[in-house]
Amino acid sequence: MLDEFDRSLFLWLNGHHHPLLDVVMWYSSKMITWLPVYAIMLYAVFRKYGLKGFLVCIVCISLLLFATDFLAVKLVKNTVMRLRPGHNPELEGCIHFVRDTNGNFYRGGKFGFFSNHASNYAGVITFFLMLMKPLKKWITSVIIFWGLLIVYSRIYLGVHYPGDVLVGALYGVFAGILLSLLFFWYLKRKQMA
Repeated sequence: MLDEFDRSLFLWLNGHHHPLLDVVMWYSSKMITWLPVYAIMLYAVFRKYGLKGFLVCIVCISLLLFATDFLAVKLVKNTVMRLRPGHNPELEGCIHFVRDTNGNFYRGGKFGFFSNHASNYAGVITFFLMLMKPLKKWITSVIIFWGLLIVYSRIYLGVHYPGDVLVGALYGVFAGILLSLLFFWYLKRKQMA
């Protein structure tokens, strides 16, 4: 029943498309698009915590991305083996796809549970929000909107079901909280030494 709901919601969300949104969603899903945002985030961490905190942050983000990307693929995606919508023969002809830079329809890899994009971005966003709190509400809102845009882009592009991105985002939030706790623990330990 959950699978059927997930599929129906996917088809409804993916079915609402527009040529301009195709471009926006394509670039929203690309990490290179967001490099300036990452640079600003890292600069903010550097300003708040200094060089030592910045370096600890880099290590924590590396661990975070290892947990949300590599481990997620090896332990979950390749074990669960849930076909992405674009590789599901039952949905053939029902999905709106966007062409990649080579002119081919972008379908993503074979398996999609859970979304690494969602886990990566949710993890980084959570980690950053935990490190920088309290932030002005509008900044927090913009950061959360940014994450939701990326997560939605994965459904729009036809490469993930809503359940894939929801579970990926929840996993990312969990990982982001854990790594922020590690960050604070390490800094506190160093201050006591």
